[in-house]
Amino acid sequence: MKHIITILFLTFTLGIFSQIVDPVKWSTSVKKSSETEYTLIATATIDKGWHLYSQNVPEDGPIPTTFIFDVSNDGISLVGKTIEEEGHTVDDPVFGMKIKFFENSAVFQQKIKVTPEVNSVNGIVEFMVCNDEMCSAPTEIDLNFILKNSSKKTIISEKNKTDNLTNQSIETHQDKGLLTLFFLSFLGGLAALLTPCVFPMIPMTVSFFTKQSKNKAAGVKNAILYGISIIVIYVVIGLAVSAIFGPDALNALSTNVWFNLFFFLLLIFFAASFLGAFELTLPSSWGTKIDAKADKGGFVGIFFMALALAIVSFSCTGPFVGSALVAAATTGERIAPIVSMLGFSSAIALPFALFAAFPGWLNSLPKSGGWLNSVKVVLGFLELAFAFKFLSNADMVLDLHLFEREVFIAIWIAIFGTLTLYLFGKIQLPHDSPLKNISVGRLSLGLITLSFTLYMLPGLWGAPLNLISAFPPPQHYSESPYGVGFSKLGTVSINHSDIPKGAHLMAPHDILAFNDYDKGLAYAKKINKPVLIDFTGKACVNCRKMEQNVWVKPKVLNILKNDVVLISLYVDDKRKLKPNEVVESKLKPGKKLKYIGEKWSELQTIKYKANTQPLYVLMDHNEANLIRPVAYTPNVETYYNWLKKGVANFK
Repeated sequence: MKHIITILFLTFTLGIFSQIVDPVKWSTSVKKSSETEYTLIATATIDKGWHLYSQNVPEDGPIPTTFIFDVSNDGISLVGKTIEEEGHTVDDPVFGMKIKFFENSAVFQQKIKVTPEVNSVNGIVEFMVCNDEMCSAPTEIDLNFILKNSSKKTIISEKNKTDNLTNQSIETHQDKGLLTLFFLSFLGGLAALLTPCVFPMIPMTVSFFTKQSKNKAAGVKNAILYGISIIVIYVVIGLAVSAIFGPDALNALSTNVWFNLFFFLLLIFFAASFLGAFELTLPSSWGTKIDAKADKGGFVGIFFMALALAIVSFSCTGPFVGSALVAAATTGERIAPIVSMLGFSSAIALPFALFAAFPGWLNSLPKSGGWLNSVKVVLGFLELAFAFKFLSNADMVLDLHLFEREVFIAIWIAIFGTLTLYLFGKIQLPHDSPLKNISVGRLSLGLITLSFTLYMLPGLWGAPLNLISAFPPPQHYSESPYGVGFSKLGTVSINHSDIPKGAHLMAPHDILAFNDYDKGLAYAKKINKPVLIDFTGKACVNCRKMEQNVWVKPKVLNILKNDVVLISLYVDDKRKLKPNEVVESKLKPGKKLKYIGEKWSELQTIKYKANTQPLYVLMDHNEANLIRPVAYTPNVETYYNWLKKGVANFK
């Protein structure tokens, strides 16, 4: 028995070193026999090369597949045992015995009898899978069988209480994040269209295609090819970034001090260019060579025309491309740079195809002029403001407290206040055209920036500033965490004098929190409360949104204060581990874990199969899930219900 356990441990450990495995997906369906008789069907879809074991295996063998159906309701009763398919029976060299297993797929059926009022049946399947190199940990999946409207199949993608992860929740969060990134990059592309380097090119390029083509259809076709070429060029840039940086490296960008400082300087550089300090240009020889190839005609010529546009307009689009890639890099997703460039380039390419198809629309375009330079200046101010977010990140990661919340807000007030004066014509830059009067659009934008500047002023005295909660440092990272005249929110069941060792009260909410997993778990056992693990980061934007927009709501805050023990684990904590705590990484063999943040990051990746923050896990004292973990959940009601259900499951 010990020999078998050792083999399983080694194979499972080797699997962790190389990848995060999830080779089985479960789905459920129901077959109706009568008003009171049904067959519950659980189908396992198994990745190629993996084996799912039978319900019946010899003693000292692998973990058998086991189904447990909830029959606590008097209206549900099982008929016979769970039936499985024939499968394959072989002499297993690892376990040294004959073992039955399934590959590719497996179907399990359980007959039941129910009373008419029963609408669904819940169950759990515990299983283990192996391939030729490794075995997964024993896994437990929740199953739900819908009896009414049983023609529908319910896909179960909830992970187990052993793994403490649900792919569904993480993937949904990632999909929404990538969609938001695409949308923001698309908006960036639209803004880039309004710069002096790109806007005048629209009528010139469209006119070229319509005049040089034999007919309108050919002109439209060429313009569409031109737009597609633009998209291909920028997506290739995204592919290059994705190839250079893996997902772990991309995620690390948001928490790495040097990368944050680099991004700060990069955005300052771009802002200075937009404000007119200098022009960004690529070597002129590049443009000359590209123009020569563009004269060849055909698809190749069209492609090189698009490449020429990218090079010529670099002085205006470069800052946008750089900013978009910075935003993509900090998401931690491998495909984020590709998504970002796809959104940006689609916005650039769209007008060329549309105006080629409808040339009459060109007459509705405003003429080029000094307003284009004003657009650049406004964008320069925005780049300048966003740059300080990265400087703030670096300061928080190092815990220097040199760039606290009040300093950040003061800088933003100065930036947007100066932008307001610029829009009102009180300030002019060297490249600006003389401003005789202010247009309605410029006046409106000026009033918006003035209102925004005034809105930020109370933030210097402790106002939460929920509209921009993702950007400044959190309220506890400030000179005066509680602000001037700030009232503490919610009720708390612990006095300041009773704070346990290793804990602290998180300002301004005064939530009792631990930053050490073991100490927090021990305290939870002592006072008999469930544990809320908060995988977070000092430079995590969505973490700040949750803390300042969701956690502050009274019903959420009271649960956090009174019903759970909060353990906040910062994956970007740069404090060094004690010498006796330095261990070899399980994800990167040969590398030592030196920092506290690395320890928590590896815990999250291995145990919960996620490397983006925030991630919230409610668990009991045996470290088993009380409810499916969730990621960024900005809807207060949804997050509250998640907390409430998890706490109820503990009780």
